[in-house]
Amino acid sequence: MVAIAVLVIALGVAWLLNTLNVIPGIDWIWTGGLGIAGILVLMMSGIDRVSMVVGPFLLVTSVLSVLRQTGRLRFDIEMPILAIVFGVLPLPKPHFLDGNEQDKNTTSL
Repeated sequence: MVAIAVLVIALGVAWLLNTLNVIPGIDWIWTGGLGIAGILVLMMSGIDRVSMVVGPFLLVTSVLSVLRQTGRLRFDIEMPILAIVFGVLPLPKPHFLDGNEQDKNTTSL
């Protein structure tokens, strides 16, 4: 139920930003929808393999959409970036990020 409330609030904010022409030329409903969808995937699914790819991918897509709509990023550059991000996200986490090595090397006091 909380997710539905967050979605309705986000839709209202995006609609208001669109109506008030905050940063004209940006379709806030589309961009906000992508970002909120990414957040909702992470909130609703928890942390698993699928949500850790889909959620961040939607968030990156939202940011790149704003950059494209403001003229800071061309479409022909946006698509390869999205392909790279989509390929990088499912890669396994490097072992040095686990923190286990650091725990083994620390001495107890």
